[in-house]
Amino acid sequence: MKFCRVFSVFFLCVFLTTLSLSPVAAASEILDGMDVAAKAALLIDPDTEEILYEENIHDRLYPASLTKIMTALLVLEEVEAGNLTMDQPITASANAIESVPDGSSTAGLEVGETLSLENLLYCLMVVSGNEAANILAETVSGSVESFVTRMNSKAQALGCEDTHFVNPNGLHDEDHYTSAWDLYLITKAAMEYEDFMTFADAPYFTLPATEFHSERTLYTTNLLLSPYRGAGYVYPDAAGVKTGSTTPAGNCLVSTASRDGRSLLGVILGAERVELEDGSTQVQSFSEMARMFDWGFDQFSRQVIISADELIAEREVSLSEITHVVVHPAYEVERLLPNDVAPEDLERTYTYTADVVEAPVTKGDVLGEVTISYEDQVYATVPLLARDDVAASRLLVFRRDVMDFVSRTEVRIGAVVLVVLILVVLILIKTSGRRRRRYGRGGGYSSRSSNYRGRRRRR
Repeated sequence: MKFCRVFSVFFLCVFLTTLSLSPVAAASEILDGMDVAAKAALLIDPDTEEILYEENIHDRLYPASLTKIMTALLVLEEVEAGNLTMDQPITASANAIESVPDGSSTAGLEVGETLSLENLLYCLMVVSGNEAANILAETVSGSVESFVTRMNSKAQALGCEDTHFVNPNGLHDEDHYTSAWDLYLITKAAMEYEDFMTFADAPYFTLPATEFHSERTLYTTNLLLSPYRGAGYVYPDAAGVKTGSTTPAGNCLVSTASRDGRSLLGVILGAERVELEDGSTQVQSFSEMARMFDWGFDQFSRQVIISADELIAEREVSLSEITHVVVHPAYEVERLLPNDVAPEDLERTYTYTADVVEAPVTKGDVLGEVTISYEDQVYATVPLLARDDVAASRLLVFRRDVMDFVSRTEVRIGAVVLVVLILVVLILIKTSGRRRRRYGRGGGYSSRSSNYRGRRRRR
């Protein structure tokens, strides 16, 4: 029974791990009414990894400056490790500045200019400075090339299967690519550092005066956060994260949003800049992200699809005076469901470890599982646990053990051999008795001679 308890605990842990790591997609009929104007798009709940919308999320595409999310992640790792500090002064090298082509996004830094690590991270994430990415790369790894090697190693460690970096800033290279899903993994890892969103969510920041420049204010490239670079896109629920744009990559964006206690994370790759009927220009990475967020918040609600105190069924128990034990779910599960789908609309499939459970049963033993789905989409698989202890009957266990013993092949063979031996012995005894009766006791003639009483001879 000790083994059974250990197995139950292990089984439960496996299910909990599976539940926490596996992404879950939303119901299909809602998705049919949503289409995002981009090469790839992803909308996901970062707390539960429930996918609300996906389009080409594993396609290898150019990320442009979304690359800088990985650059910031590696810098923050070094800060946490104690190898760098936020107030550490860093001087821009000639290679970091001069390797950035004219016309690309920069923070206007110059060779020999000294800034703190913190200010360089603002330059990286707010104004998308390509030279800031190079300076940070050299600070962390000694050279841009070494830093890129580390970027690819980190991507692999995060489970990114469609990512390869060539530089720390996202300047175009045909061998520099990633996917919407991999960008989600990278962003999620970066958001584990509290300081990351400080830089990613700033609508502007003031760069202190340096030996080359007076104090200056730099504004974010993210139009969801600030109208400074373009009006009509500000999304009050948005927070961060990063923009990117090159001609081959199109317009790209990673953003988060929170509303009514719910959080969403969106990725858009390869959106276009289109001209509207009124002659204005629309950057669809921003407009489509806002539309996608609204759709996710408006069309879905978080609902309990199974509760831990729900009594699922009674399972038959053997070897006990108690004939049944009640099973219940191991834990409560909440899922984002389309608003027109209720928990009772979901299908449940039950699987049990045995048709009849043998006593003793310990409260919490795993006796099966329930899979909850809707239109072939699995929302959760939850272990079913025994609600109570069920003691075994000694008499019933003894009878079971006896029956098990006599049912063994070797016992049956032994019983047959024993019966055969007994029969042989009985046959031998019977055969011996017949012989004694046939020939008498020690010979009949000599017995009569010894008992002869004839006439005595007279003298």
